[in-house]
Amino acid sequence: MNDSLQRFLFEDAPIRGEVAHLDATWRAVLERHEYPTVLRTVLGELMAAGALLAATLKFDGSIILQLQGKGPVKLIVVECTSEQTLRATAKWDGALEADAGLGKLVGEGRFVITLVPADGGQTYQGVVEVDPAGVAASLEHYMQTSEQLDTRLWLVAGEERAAGLLLQKLPAREEPDEDSWNRATKLAETITEPELLQLPAQNLVHRLYHAEDIRLFEPRPVSFRCSCSGERVAAMLKMLGLAEVRAILAEREDVEVTCEFCNRTYRYDSVDAEQLFAAAHPGQAAATRH
Repeated sequence: MNDSLQRFLFEDAPIRGEVAHLDATWRAVLERHEYPTVLRTVLGELMAAGALLAATLKFDGSIILQLQGKGPVKLIVVECTSEQTLRATAKWDGALEADAGLGKLVGEGRFVITLVPADGGQTYQGVVEVDPAGVAASLEHYMQTSEQLDTRLWLVAGEERAAGLLLQKLPAREEPDEDSWNRATKLAETITEPELLQLPAQNLVHRLYHAEDIRLFEPRPVSFRCSCSGERVAAMLKMLGLAEVRAILAEREDVEVTCEFCNRTYRYDSVDAEQLFAAAHPGQAAATRH
C-alpha cells in the first residue's frame, strides 16, 4: 500500500470523506528520532489527521497542528502542505507511561491549528483545549466550534503505518438529511483499527458504504519532506547578528544548528560565519574584526 489520500463523496447527501494511509512518510519520521511507543501513537494519529484536514482546504500553503502541554509531553508539531508533504516532531521530558492517554501526556494543554499561505499572506490561527479523549476528539471539537463544520475522525498508528478516515458534513442549500449524516457516521464507527490500517481506501469505502451511492476519486500521493535548508539557517544566523555568532564561536569550534524535524545538522565555522556576514553586508565583517 502506497502513501496516499483518497477522497469520496456521497452522491445523494452533502457528505465528503477522505482516507489517508501513511507508510514511508510515517517511517521517515520514526527513523529520525527515537520516540517512546505511546508518543509514536499520538504523533502518527496527528500526522494522519494533518493529511486529512489539509486535503479539505482549498489554498496553497500549509496547515500546522501543534499540541502544547505542561505534562511530560511539551510539544508535538505536524506540518502538512497543500502539496501533500508532511513533517513532524515532538519534545518530551523523562520516561512516559506506556498506557498514558493524551490528557495525561500533555497535562493542561491546548491544540493550536495554524494556516500559513504559501504567498506569505496573513496566517490564520485557532486554539482549543486538548480533549483528554484524544487527537480525534480534540480536532472534532475544533472543527465544530471554529469552522462550524460537523466532522468526524478515526485515527490509528502502528509500527509500519498510520492511517485515518474523515467524514465531513458539507453546507447545503437545502436542509440536510440528518438521517444520511447519522447513517454515515454510524457505519464508520464499525471500522476496526486493523481494517483502517490494512484495507486499501477503495476496499475500506466499499466495506462501509456498499449500499450507498459513492463517488470515489483517484488517490493523491503523500510524502515526507522537510522545508529546512542552508538558506533558512543562514537567515536565522543573520538575525542573531555577527556579534552573537562570534560569541558562540569563541566558546566552540563551530555554530551547529540541527533541524528538529529531519535531524539534519548545519555547521558554520568561523570562516563560514565571516563570509556569511561579509556577503550580507560588504565591509562590515572586515571593519569590525580585530
